[in-house]
Amino acid sequence: MSVFVKNAHIVDVQSGAVSGESSLTLVGGVIRAMGETAAPEGAQILDAKGGFVIPGLIDAHVHAIAYTADLGALPYASPGYVAQRAGRVLSDMLKRGFTTVRDVGGADFGLAQAVEEGLIRGPRLLYGGKALSPSGGHGDHRGMGGNVEEPAYAQYSLGRRCDGVDAVRRAARDEIRRGAHHIKIMANGGISSPTDRITSDQFSEEEIRAIVDEAEMANLYVVSHTYTARSVARAVRCGVRSIEHGNLIDPETVALMVQKGAWLTPTLSIFRAIHEVGLESGFPADRLEKIRVVLEGGLNAVELAWKAGIPMAYGTDLIGPMQVRQLDEFALRADVIPPLGLLQQATINGAKLIRMEDSLGQIAEGFRADLCILDANPLEPGVLPAFAKHLRLVIKGGQPV
Repeated sequence: MSVFVKNAHIVDVQSGAVSGESSLTLVGGVIRAMGETAAPEGAQILDAKGGFVIPGLIDAHVHAIAYTADLGALPYASPGYVAQRAGRVLSDMLKRGFTTVRDVGGADFGLAQAVEEGLIRGPRLLYGGKALSPSGGHGDHRGMGGNVEEPAYAQYSLGRRCDGVDAVRRAARDEIRRGAHHIKIMANGGISSPTDRITSDQFSEEEIRAIVDEAEMANLYVVSHTYTARSVARAVRCGVRSIEHGNLIDPETVALMVQKGAWLTPTLSIFRAIHEVGLESGFPADRLEKIRVVLEGGLNAVELAWKAGIPMAYGTDLIGPMQVRQLDEFALRADVIPPLGLLQQATINGAKLIRMEDSLGQIAEGFRADLCILDANPLEPGVLPAFAKHLRLVIKGGQPV
């Protein structure tokens, strides 16, 4: 089936150029023609009514199975129930304009297959399976009195525990066997985990290098949960390509990231959400104090990275009822990043990070027909921070949502 979009202003996310009223021909889920072309015979006609067409958004840090803000409760939920809730989470993401997401803990080949087969109407799902964590690390949600040792795949959770070089290699190979697009590691303390500290480094450098080695042998890359400058520097020195959060980086760490070509995916949304509505959303009260340190440093880290030219992608890390705030990241970053930079982070940069820049993240012939139509120019100040207000239509794979 073909779709013809007429009366549209097409936004070039590379240059920032905006076309006059133009058209797009979408065939078989791909952009086949642009410009003042005639509609193919039998095509579905969509009138953009002078709206602005941008590529579908890419969220590079999601947790599709995190339907609850209490991540320690996930292992006790029915797998069938978790899958149904994850389907709703993904469907809502697509309606917001996210046509591709990178899941960095929890989602697996089953969810991705369900999306591909149309059983779930959601964004294209790139997954890493379970994040690798040392015992007592950010992926270990046992309390201090918890001694249960369950096989990683006997339960739903965002992570799996592994200790020692041999064990981390085995875990990485297992995630690769299950089709992972990347390998996620917990190399620093976290907020939602009950027994670690934000300042703690996690995994030895030998363990991190072993995981990077396994990923690179499979032509994949490693994603690392890291906040502090020291933990970020350790991860980058060991070959980690994608740094998540990075709230407490300093100029020296930024220089190292530039030197090594590392990416940063800030996730300001989750920290703001937990600070404002975490308790009422079900986030464990005993972990709320941890949020203060990273909340205060987040925007400063984004500004440091932006000025240094570190490539950044759009990410949110939202969990539980707070998933509804997925578009808030635009407003939070807008204080230090101009509109074109924001739009690039949510489109072409995300495509480059997930290594799909030859088919996603731009509006060009031969690219996937993943699009959003807005009623205002996204390059004007204030439009992206009010994205939901201006969104008129989402198209994924050439089909209106």
